[in-house]
Amino acid sequence: MSELRLDPTTREWVVISTERARRPHDFAQASIHPLPQEFYSTCPFCPGNEAQTPGLSASYSDPESGKWRVRVVPNKFPAVRPEGSTRRKEEHPLALSLDGVGIHEVVVESPLHNRLLGFMSDDEVFDVVRAYRDRLVTLSAMPSVRQVTVFKNHGASAGTSLEHPHSQIVATPVVPWHVRHQYDVATQYFDERGRNLYSDLLAFEAEQEVRVVCATPRFLVIHPYASRRPFETWVLPRSARASLGDLDDDELREFGTVMRDTLRCIFTGLNNPDYNQVLYTAPAGDECEPYYSWHLRVYPRLTAVAGFEIGSGIHINTSLPEQTAAFMREIASSCCGQ
Repeated sequence: MSELRLDPTTREWVVISTERARRPHDFAQASIHPLPQEFYSTCPFCPGNEAQTPGLSASYSDPESGKWRVRVVPNKFPAVRPEGSTRRKEEHPLALSLDGVGIHEVVVESPLHNRLLGFMSDDEVFDVVRAYRDRLVTLSAMPSVRQVTVFKNHGASAGTSLEHPHSQIVATPVVPWHVRHQYDVATQYFDERGRNLYSDLLAFEAEQEVRVVCATPRFLVIHPYASRRPFETWVLPRSARASLGDLDDDELREFGTVMRDTLRCIFTGLNNPDYNQVLYTAPAGDECEPYYSWHLRVYPRLTAVAGFEIGSGIHINTSLPEQTAAFMREIASSCCGQ
């Protein structure tokens, strides 16, 4: 029989469809997409083509060669732009708007066109997450910014348009409703119980163990109890802090390694599926609040969202997170040395 599970972080129901459940290895892509070559003369993110990007926001270099290892550049086709006003315009009570103000940047993760995050060295992936943290801190300090969203689209079905490995950062003057809802749920939980919701969630998953993929001194990787999608993966910090911007270099380095190993397991176990990766962090001004914990979520694109999910808002997951986590633990023991 199928089971309805409640996501404690959103108070939304998810259907775990055990009657239609597939075995974990059935979700692997039929064949792995071949990796491209290291360099393309037409790629704006490859070395030598830096002039094809509109400026430079930040750069991180290899200390030995002096060549860039990670670049942060303005998006050439931004969703939002720095120019404009954050003043609300109310033409009618049902027609509220404001200018599309904000910052949209691209994190070029490597000079190599085929260097995926899951196969980077410790130093390489550290520079990527260092760019996340530094840009998050810088953008959050801007007066017009209320929310900074760091995300990665991998593969065509996940929304990527350029093959060269990259992430994106969008800073907006508003906090999106579904993100604000997470904060509201966490705040209510803290007000009622005096504890951080995500710390309690981490303790629950660590005690249960069945949905844990791996554990390190500072992080826990899980397939959450009410997973919306097959192989949905969360990286939870053991130390409850609202913003990634508060991490020091040692913590950030471990996070980068855990993120890298998580993506390597997904690549290996599911034959390089398309996926979306989102960093959830507190809105600007709330970085020191005790109610929330920043964390990372990875959503492999293994199933499609259909009419019932669109109409009801209830996701149907045709996998058991307890089984997918066990499958990934086996993958992790072989490809990540855990």
